[in-house]
Amino acid sequence: MRKEPISGIFVPNIAPYTKDGRLNEPELRKIVRWLINKGVTGLYPNGSMGEFIRLSFEERLRLVEIVADEANGEVPILAGAAEANIDMVLETCEFCAKIGCRAVSITGPYYFKVSQESIEHYFREISRQSPIDIIMYNIPAFANEISLPVIERLAMDCENIIGTKDSSADMSRVMHLIHDIKSKRPDFSVLIGWEEIFIPAMIMGADGGTLSTAGVIPEVFVKMWKEFSSGNIEACKQLQFKILTLFKTMLEATNFPEGFREGYSVRGFDVGRARQPMSPNEESQMAGIRNQIACILADCGYQDAAAICQANKMTQSSVSGIDTEEIVRAVMAKIGKR
Repeated sequence: MRKEPISGIFVPNIAPYTKDGRLNEPELRKIVRWLINKGVTGLYPNGSMGEFIRLSFEERLRLVEIVADEANGEVPILAGAAEANIDMVLETCEFCAKIGCRAVSITGPYYFKVSQESIEHYFREISRQSPIDIIMYNIPAFANEISLPVIERLAMDCENIIGTKDSSADMSRVMHLIHDIKSKRPDFSVLIGWEEIFIPAMIMGADGGTLSTAGVIPEVFVKMWKEFSSGNIEACKQLQFKILTLFKTMLEATNFPEGFREGYSVRGFDVGRARQPMSPNEESQMAGIRNQIACILADCGYQDAAAICQANKMTQSSVSGIDTEEIVRAVMAKIGKR
């Protein structure tokens, strides 16, 4: 018997680190508890935001275990299970089923380019052996794209393949997913993994999103979901426009997901640096990015960010003891007298 489609706001969990680079379990639990209390629908550990590719296999399992333990059944968990070979994928599937995850999310094979025929066979074999439901994760920037015909055939043939997450940023593709598959299989979930098209996709029939920015401003995305569920599309449009600059700033910061880490830091979490080392120049750039993020959040009404933004503005206005704001006022006064 098929279930209701997975829907709502799922947050890809960041992987916080201690100063010596180990997983910071207390901080991860703190973030999970905070997100649940903010009202998000569910959690999504071991995605790109959690830089799963830089964790050991044991660390990936442990991260999911921590998230599941802290959530304690309060919200569903879609756990990343993208691994380098099918045996490791299936081991992850078994582990996630054992600890009570709702489903696993699996990308197309990555690193090596493979045919669509191979990708289809790959998912059919996983479906045949998996003890847990499967979300097919299309993220062509990092893994082999899963073509629309392959997704449609798998959706029609494999009952435990229950949906797809799409991070292609391709609205046309998303519309075809909804039109070609959900019309035949209404319980098949289409989840959006790209903030810039979230509301447009929802209007066209998507079921929800797994959105990294929701980890930084969960309040906004929860409100967006509630407004959409109430039919208030105009409010959703305004919120959609409001998140664009924040998403772009965090996404384009030096070395993804460092920009999102700065967002978490502005919100008061100690997440540490990602495992990809940055150059001294890049490290210095992050201070400016942190300020940009804080000021964007301040404009959205976040008082904790407003204090950081104002402090940075005050620091920048005084260089080597010179009050630059006073200089500007003096110059403008002289211009006005001419």
